[in-house]
Amino acid sequence: MTSATTVLLKRSLRHILRSPDTIVTTAITPIAMLLLFVYVFGGAIDVGGGSYVDYLLPGILLITVASGIAYTAFRLFTDVSTGIVERFQAMPIPRSALLWAHVLTSVVANLVSLALVVLVALAMGFRSGAGVLAWLGVVGILVLFTLALTWLAVVPGLTAKSVDGVSGFSYPLIFLPFISSAFVPTSGMPGPVQWFAEHQPVTPIVDTIRSLYAEQPVDDGWTAVGWCVALTVVAYALAVRTYRRRIG
Repeated sequence: MTSATTVLLKRSLRHILRSPDTIVTTAITPIAMLLLFVYVFGGAIDVGGGSYVDYLLPGILLITVASGIAYTAFRLFTDVSTGIVERFQAMPIPRSALLWAHVLTSVVANLVSLALVVLVALAMGFRSGAGVLAWLGVVGILVLFTLALTWLAVVPGLTAKSVDGVSGFSYPLIFLPFISSAFVPTSGMPGPVQWFAEHQPVTPIVDTIRSLYAEQPVDDGWTAVGWCVALTVVAYALAVRTYRRRIG
């Protein structure tokens, strides 16, 4: 990490510290969904035994990340619209420093939001006997997923024309887990829906996280990592290209 990136990272983190409600707001929707599905719908959903909160948590964690990256896009949009990006261009710092600062800030902020959601899940009865290595695997996949979505969020952050435009892009990402194994097993879905659910990135990621903390064999681990890495590479390339056009 360059010294310029470190300075800009501290700047972004200070903005969050001055507005901690951002992180709380990010976690409110996933927590509300966790409460709703466990206490209202949980009794009617058959997940093959076990606690429904244990089954549901991975999908809620991914929704938390999808909610959080909207703020990354908004913060970048604010920098672009206020002209501070042009000011940074006039300074002797790497052009990529601003992007990396926003991306790393997103990772830190999302990890805090994820921790809040896990704490609520624990209060609701979530339990895991997984060891340190398994939980490191869970954190690693969540960080990769956060990086992928954050680089994707950079694009609307640079190109959006309004606040509504920059925040609206995250809605499809929030609803994507609904068509996956996050809330119910895919085996009960109609044919075309089941095919889509089993071949989109959320399902292997959710299944891998669930298997890791449930101390079960991980069947889709490499598929989940592959999806995260592929999405990160594509999103990074698209974000860098958009950034170069924006400042060119």
